[in-house]
Amino acid sequence: MAQGSCSCGAVRFEVDGALSDVYLCHCSICRRSTGANGIAVLVVANERFRWTQGEDQIARWSKPVGDWHTQFCRVCGAKLPGENDAARMFIPAGSLLDGTEALRVVHHLFVGSKAAWDLIGDTGQQHEQRIE
Repeated sequence: MAQGSCSCGAVRFEVDGALSDVYLCHCSICRRSTGANGIAVLVVANERFRWTQGEDQIARWSKPVGDWHTQFCRVCGAKLPGENDAARMFIPAGSLLDGTEALRVVHHLFVGSKAAWDLIGDTGQQHEQRIE
């Protein structure tokens, strides 16, 4: 089991089972949301994930058009897990406190719109857009 939290600890969660595959999204929306080259996330089945503290401190922002959204702590603003689709959650890799030893970037998404200064230097498979 891995544990995670926001920066201030107001919101906490757990994930059952081993964690390994990281997806790094380079799209312009994720870049603006994080202020970095994108966001690194893991995707896990809903039944493996549970909030353990502070669900009332979670805020959500959704893009007016489309299905993109982000969740963050109302106290510290740190990125938090959210619904990837009906069956899975996305978990920002940086929010994990432990269980990260085996994490590896396996997919780079939206490489076609990455920032010019963003140099990909690992062996993760690169995709022009999203993958299913």
